[in-house]
Amino acid sequence: MTKLRDSHVLLLLRHGESTANADDVFGGWLDFPLTNRGRDQAAAAGRLIREAGLRPTAVHTSVLMRAIDTATIALDELEPTATPIRRSWRLNERHYGVLQGRRRSSVRREFGTELFNDWRRSYHLTPPAMAPGDPAHPRHDARYAALPPNELPAAESLAAVRRRLVPYWQDAIAADLMAGHVTLVVAHGNSLRALCTHLDGLTPDQVRSLHIPTGVPLRYDLDGDLTPLVPGGVYLDPARATAGIAEVIAQGTR
Repeated sequence: MTKLRDSHVLLLLRHGESTANADDVFGGWLDFPLTNRGRDQAAAAGRLIREAGLRPTAVHTSVLMRAIDTATIALDELEPTATPIRRSWRLNERHYGVLQGRRRSSVRREFGTELFNDWRRSYHLTPPAMAPGDPAHPRHDARYAALPPNELPAAESLAAVRRRLVPYWQDAIAADLMAGHVTLVVAHGNSLRALCTHLDGLTPDQVRSLHIPTGVPLRYDLDGDLTPLVPGGVYLDPARATAGIAEVIAQGTR
């Protein structure tokens, strides 16, 4: 696909498979490395971007290593460039509270399928919060030391992820797009769901069925108001995206 006339090109990429994905664990704000498969997915994503005739000139990631590493590997597949990478906690995965680090199947058995699905897919429901004294609470992580404590979540709904992501969209990502940059955002399943919800104006019911696969670039062409010309965007490899979405839907059933 070539660049559409008078459009702004936004590429969204969920990080490659991490060990949390492979082990069917709620990752959240915890750091998990990419698997070998995840590194291969990241490289393949870079090749897809190159084959589409695109070269990102602005790149944004979360501060979590699985997103940073995916961006680095993907960019290595493009022509050598000094494209700066900006990192923001506002692109982090959803904070899953006390569920972080737990196997999804274990959570589903303990709390039941209905509540498990609501925690994963609903817009407003928040999982049980992490205690402030928990060593895994972000207030104990040096990466967030400069942030006011009241901005650091102990658990989040998807609505909360959208609230903390939208200011970064407005101040950083949208600014790059309006400046004419082909902009790549490498983030996570839920932060990208939140961004797609914002871009496409999805309702809480619609977002329940929105699934983002690992490692497949999703292209949005946006008009002058940064409204999608094709709602939902277009995956650069639709077949791989369909297979990846099936994997996301199956999480917690193993």
